[in-house]
Amino acid sequence: RVLFRSIAVDRYEKKFINCVLGDRSTATGKQLWDSLCDKEIGQTMTDFWKPYEHFVPREKHVQSKAETFTVEGYNSLFRHFLARLRRKTKCYSKSKLMLQYSVMLLMAKWNNELQAILN
Repeated sequence: RVLFRSIAVDRYEKKFINCVLGDRSTATGKQLWDSLCDKEIGQTMTDFWKPYEHFVPREKHVQSKAETFTVEGYNSLFRHFLARLRRKTKCYSKSKLMLQYSVMLLMAKWNNELQAILN
């Protein structure tokens, strides 16, 4: 079973906000969206993945491949630093929990929040 990684990033502060692991269903996307309920969200830039229409409010939603460059860049960081997220690799996670820990650790390091977690 292939896990899908759905991430939310702040384009202006250049930080990860949150990440959800799951399949490519509406439920996975909605889980990420619901995790952002305590954040002040302006416009939401997405690609044309159909399930976004089910949970992102229409007035905040901009669907354009040209506007997803920040998220695509961050997805590239995941593949660069975490071998388990590259295609056709021998390094893969057998445990969803270990994959989640790896992703969260990378996000904390990138956001300069690692020291706070370790203390």
